[in-house]
Amino acid sequence: MAARAAGALAAAGVALAALSGCSGGAQAPTASATATETSPAFAIDQDFADPDVLVHDGTAYAFATNTPGFLVRSATSTNMRDWTVSESDALEALPAWAQPGRTWAPEVAEVSPGAFVLYLTAQDAASGRQCIGTATSSAPGGPFTPASDAALVCPVEAGGAIDAATFRDDDGSLHLLWKTDGNCCDLDTWIETAPLSADGLSLTGPPVKLLKQDRAWEGALVEAPDLVKRDGVYVLFFSANDYGGDDYAIGTARGSSLTAPFTSQEKPFLTSASKRGTFHGPGGQNVVTFDGRDWLVFHSWDDAYAYRGMLVRPLTWDGATPVLG
Repeated sequence: MAARAAGALAAAGVALAALSGCSGGAQAPTASATATETSPAFAIDQDFADPDVLVHDGTAYAFATNTPGFLVRSATSTNMRDWTVSESDALEALPAWAQPGRTWAPEVAEVSPGAFVLYLTAQDAASGRQCIGTATSSAPGGPFTPASDAALVCPVEAGGAIDAATFRDDDGSLHLLWKTDGNCCDLDTWIETAPLSADGLSLTGPPVKLLKQDRAWEGALVEAPDLVKRDGVYVLFFSANDYGGDDYAIGTARGSSLTAPFTSQEKPFLTSASKRGTFHGPGGQNVVTFDGRDWLVFHSWDDAYAYRGMLVRPLTWDGATPVLG
């Protein structure tokens, strides 16, 4: 979700963040996919930002923002601990509306048995804004093929759209969430949602604004939505502030329906300081249920702020309140 390719240098990453908040495109070095002494917490110790995980038939499929040579990175695990990073691109090609270099925060959903849709953020060639499109596959890990020559969500007047996420409600209805990219041009950022068709390829209703930046710790933006439902309460996880450093953090908000604004919690759920510096700018989160347990999958910077690796932590609940293990 909160997409961005990491900068090769920390200074470059911070400079990009100051200009565009949640954009990227600078190139990042790669690293071993095993833990190192400097970053022992990573489940994937290389550039694997904005992770999204789909669980299918006992395998977890993780997808991440572009890195050099890849439109969409991917990896698999059978236990949420040990991950194998693929050397193949999960996305065969960009859709006709998009131009290369800024393919961010992929989301993959199984919309019906054996039918998988990848929701990707890319730069719209016509407007220069980031927009959201679709690609399809009959296999959970892809490769995915563009499904349309037009973007699915492209509100140019709001700054564009990034960070797609899907949510299936108790009644079986499928919904898409995204962030309007207003921080690109001095506008508010909104997390919005709209219902999806059964095939996941079109919106079937107007968008509803759920949340915008309104807490001091959030800085100029909220992004990277991920929605779950616990004890009858809609719980929205999101990232906020400047992705390029330690101010980036994960928050939560609650709602009683998908047709009314949500209320964010006063304090963030996870920050760089909340684990005594274990994490550097945690964000891009995804709640994953695997083998009957919930996990929080997210990224943070390595100690040199050169790339963002993927972390996996157990997640439990006190009613509708999440607790990180």
